[in-house]
Amino acid sequence: MVKEAEDDKKKKAKPKAKPKEEKEEPKAEVHKEAKHEAHAPKAEAPKAETAPAEKAEAAKPKKRRGASKKPVTKVFVARGKRKESIARATITAGKGVVRINSQKLESLNNPYIRDIIREPLRYVGPEANTVDISVNVNGGGAMGQAQAARTAIANALSMFFEQMNLRKKFVEIDRSLVIEDTRRVETKKFRGPKARARFQKSYR
Repeated sequence: MVKEAEDDKKKKAKPKAKPKEEKEEPKAEVHKEAKHEAHAPKAEAPKAETAPAEKAEAAKPKKRRGASKKPVTKVFVARGKRKESIARATITAGKGVVRINSQKLESLNNPYIRDIIREPLRYVGPEANTVDISVNVNGGGAMGQAQAARTAIANALSMFFEQMNLRKKFVEIDRSLVIEDTRRVETKKFRGPKARARFQKSYR
């Protein structure tokens, strides 16, 4: 009996220890809940409504820098050939200035060459004073360059004043104004000093 009473006291004095599994389970749940809260998306703040004037400004396309439109100018480049000379004439709207290799036409010493180059302008009329012509010519001699420049200027004028039908007019006056001369110097052959001449032979 005494032993039974002692055992009952010990049982009452020592509280029963709870199993470890029961203590660990609620902790794990707490950690899981904390993780879910950390990764949960934050509630977005309500956006302030934009005024109708601001919406209209945002809808307009933005202008690009340097995209301002400039007035379109007509520019034509024409070619002319004569023998070994090649000329290219650039024509634009202007005040009637004609330049040959960056020099004014009036600065050329030979008046005959000046008249050859200026010939197409005489057939155009007062409209010739409304354009500027710049000619770059190289190769050949003085007369070949003058005739090549003449053809290039005539072709440039017919392109610029298309409504005046100048090409037909130039062909009626002088075909060589707009059509390049295809003739070339014949090459020298053996047994002679030139293309056709032959060395003479004396038998005495």
